[in-house]
Amino acid sequence: MTDMKANAIRIHEYGGPEVLTYEEVNVADPAAGEVRIRHTAIGLNFIDTYHRSGLYPMVFPAGLGTEAAGVVDAVGSGVTEVRTGDRVVYTGLPPDSYSEFRNFPASKCVVIPHGVTDEQAAAVFLKGLTAWYLLRRSYPVKKGDTILLYAAAGGVGSLASQWAKHLGVTVIGIVSTGKKAALARENGCDHIIMADHEDIPGAVRELTGGEGVAAVYDSIGKDTFMTSLDCLRPHGVMVTFGNASGPVDPFAPAELAKRHSLYVTRPVLFDFIATHKDLTTAADELFEVMSGGVVNVSVNQRYALKDASQAHIDLEARKTTGSTVLVP
Repeated sequence: MTDMKANAIRIHEYGGPEVLTYEEVNVADPAAGEVRIRHTAIGLNFIDTYHRSGLYPMVFPAGLGTEAAGVVDAVGSGVTEVRTGDRVVYTGLPPDSYSEFRNFPASKCVVIPHGVTDEQAAAVFLKGLTAWYLLRRSYPVKKGDTILLYAAAGGVGSLASQWAKHLGVTVIGIVSTGKKAALARENGCDHIIMADHEDIPGAVRELTGGEGVAAVYDSIGKDTFMTSLDCLRPHGVMVTFGNASGPVDPFAPAELAKRHSLYVTRPVLFDFIATHKDLTTAADELFEVMSGGVVNVSVNQRYALKDASQAHIDLEARKTTGSTVLVP
């Protein structure tokens, strides 16, 4: 094996989509415990914009992207989890999936099962595992629960709503447009509230007989945090897992007390898949609901890797639905 040249997206400063550059980089031989992956499909996720903007700091020059599928091109010493030629999918840090090739720890890769395409795997892995830890770990939903789900027509939202519906949960989805409302209903949302509704907590109370929801899954952040608290039933769980409008401002714990003893959690996926065993357990559950037809993956947008900046523009303008992939 020898070092090789390949194309990748790099950023040299924080900013908007214009800071993404498509350039040739050096890809070293895989180190011990690593594999070199030839990417065939790359997942686009909102967290990529947080890395690009500096909300999640990086060291320059930096790559982008935390999810991809591809073929194992070479293996380093000591690798037992996968073999050369295996189709694999992964999600993880540091960001660098916006590339033709990269090295990555073998223990963080999962072999893609038969019946799942590379595009489906790349489009669903991070979002699907996010839906998994939201519904199965952060607040484990129970049959009969009612939950509130922001961005219900988005990548995570479309998967979480399908999965929750399968588990016997009533899903109230929040969306921004009529088109997205129709998509959310198709994906299992029982009720829709528009994002610009003047009284979202009031609408939630009306839909729940005045009680409120068992859990709110909020990926919007700063602009919706207090509103989300107002939607919860006594002892309800606020799961804040994204910052689309910016990070949540500090708040007084007394705000939880006066709303009847609420809980707040700020989970991170990688804490739930820290070991290879945890990762494969989560992936098995995800692939099981995919193969069973419970969760259908919609790859609604495709961009060439070199056009990643346009993909970011469209993502932040909320022009995308379902999942999006970049193709090397």
